Amino acid sequence: MNFVFFSPHFPSTGSEFCDRLRKAGATVLGIGDAPYDSLSGKLKDALSEYYRIADMEDYDRTFRAMGHFVHQWGRIDRFESLNEHWLDLEAGIRTDFNIWGIRLDYVQNIKKKSRMRAAFRKAGVNVIAQRKTSERSGALEFIRKAGYPVVVKPDSGAGAAHTYKISNPAELDEFFRIKPEGMSFVMEEFIDGLVVTYDGLVNRDGEIVFAASTKYDDSIMEVVNQNRHMSYTCRPEIPPEVEEAGRRIVRAFDLRERFFHIELFETRDGRIVALEVNIRPPGGYMTDAINYSFDIDIYAEWANMVVKGAVGGPYKGKYFTAYASRKDHIAYLHDHADVLAAHGDKIVRHNAIEPIFSRAMGNYAYQMRSTDPRAVREAVAYIHALKS
Repeated sequence: MNFVFFSPHFPSTGSEFCDRLRKAGATVLGIGDAPYDSLSGKLKDALSEYYRIADMEDYDRTFRAMGHFVHQWGRIDRFESLNEHWLDLEAGIRTDFNIWGIRLDYVQNIKKKSRMRAAFRKAGVNVIAQRKTSERSGALEFIRKAGYPVVVKPDSGAGAAHTYKISNPAELDEFFRIKPEGMSFVMEEFIDGLVVTYDGLVNRDGEIVFAASTKYDDSIMEVVNQNRHMSYTCRPEIPPEVEEAGRRIVRAFDLRERFFHIELFETRDGRIVALEVNIRPPGGYMTDAINYSFDIDIYAEWANMVVKGAVGGPYKGKYFTAYASRKDHIAYLHDHADVLAAHGDKIVRHNAIEPIFSRAMGNYAYQMRSTDPRAVREAVAYIHALKS
């Protein structure tokens, strides 16, 4: 298999995916904008060739890089970045070079939040009341029906960027003052609940071959907008209602040979409501949380699924793995040495976060695991305790 990995150097998990592809037997070719000498040793070892382009947003440059690879290596079997930002570019390259995977005729179904709702309804999963608009008149019409508060977010986009909770007319005025010109957005009813995920792998035949679930302790929108720390826990077992909704959504979107990261709301009264679907690994250090919870190598499982059509297991979850971040501007009661002394027996990873991700993920983060969920909850509370 000739596998072209787009942007293998960023984010840093790309080197892990490329390494496992090579170990699974693929010829891994990279396209990126970083100088070759700046690549990690692991990534250099994984790549059979690296083609640097000056501007990764330039489709023509990427097209020429692909032409070079076809000339040098023959038919290209896969083109992936595992990153939402490049969905359109990936689909264009697959379409133009007749590469297996999602093409241009389908990509908007998994990119536009407004289009996801049709598949959620097809899946028989609860959906959020929503309206797509770019004008104040449409927003006001929705608010007259749904009432305040509401949530606004870009129709197309990843993460919590430009996502706001609007609770009154003054906040609505402020949103339209700062809204990027020409941005199409969706307005949704506000759901009183927390995000839970259904993450995993679906094979070429559309069969889910691995799944896990994480629950957030905070609203990611509020973490980003209010510059707060955050925490979440990857659980060893998936709640049945999350499993059922997740499986229905995977079938409705007809996902194949992919990671999936499905976000759902768990409301205060126990309902599961579909939020959005992403055809990529869960972000940040959630892939590592899966590894710690199940004692597996999810990077290798994905690579073996793609290259060999096979995944190990079935795997049973063993641990609760919690992530707790800190922000530099917040005064914490316990310093780093205190954290290691108090909870070092549970800490499996701790490190600084790349600045580009710090708004959502924090400036420094800890991952802890234990068979006892109370133990990781105590560790999170200790890490986040504030000076009075």
